[in-house]
Amino acid sequence: MKQVKIGNSEFKASAVALGIMRMDKLSVDEAVTILEETKNDGINFIDSANVYGMGKAEEIFGKAFKKSSLTRSDFYIQSKGGIYCNPDRNMEITRYDFSQANLINTVDGILQRMGIDYLDSFLLHRPDALMDPAEIATAFDILQRDGKVRHFGVSNLNPLQVELIQSGINQKLLINQLQFGVMHTGPVDFGIHTNMLDKRSIDHDGGVLEYSRLHNMTIQAWSPFQYGQFEGTFIDDPNHQEVNDELQKLGDKYHVSKNAIATAWILRHPAKLQVIAGTMNPMHLRDSAKGADVELTAQEWYDIYMAAGNDLP
Repeated sequence: MKQVKIGNSEFKASAVALGIMRMDKLSVDEAVTILEETKNDGINFIDSANVYGMGKAEEIFGKAFKKSSLTRSDFYIQSKGGIYCNPDRNMEITRYDFSQANLINTVDGILQRMGIDYLDSFLLHRPDALMDPAEIATAFDILQRDGKVRHFGVSNLNPLQVELIQSGINQKLLINQLQFGVMHTGPVDFGIHTNMLDKRSIDHDGGVLEYSRLHNMTIQAWSPFQYGQFEGTFIDDPNHQEVNDELQKLGDKYHVSKNAIATAWILRHPAKLQVIAGTMNPMHLRDSAKGADVELTAQEWYDIYMAAGNDLP
């Protein structure tokens, strides 16, 4: 499995990671299978969040990890926190909360559910409009001092939000987790359409892709096979026939699946992204991960981009 360097650290991991958002739907034995097959396929990075299944995904992971033949050194384990689910409102998401107390309590809960002593990385999950860099700094210092978190990052934050947090903390933010893929191309659209007046020329995220490259932040692409935000997968969707035809053509050329080509498309970008695959099917995961070994040409990358409904000005 191709390796990517995480941020500007010596922290290296597989180019494809396993996201466990759907692990709460599995039995412990099923989770054992996916974890062991993940390791056998060369994937050594696990991504989670405290809100996945309201914590149940991490509980299943913890039980499965303990029951498996795996050891802590087999995986880099990452989780996210900062989304507050209010127990007084039926666990509804009522705010984002980067307060010192909430961040520390969140990490403690994650470690307990997952049955581990530390996280390799902890990300702030979606921006808190009321965030205070001084409170974040205190939380990060305590978590690192106590050996509970080794590295830090963010998820779905724009460059100015990253700069604001970075200005107040002692650790380097290594990661920004963002939605990016064949059918979610906003981070590259506005750059291609610079000095144009069409919709794709609008910068929705503050130039986060270019910012991340300049500051050596690794972008982790979530929902890589989705269109829109949560509408569904575009793979084999007849409403997205042109892009599926292009993926199939290249899949035939490289002897891999359409999912693998969609993975290769993300990894072809020189920003050295990491792909978070969220399937709980070992065969599907292995199938998608094969894209890490496919090096698309520049023309093939653009052909897929165009087939996805984009244009070049």
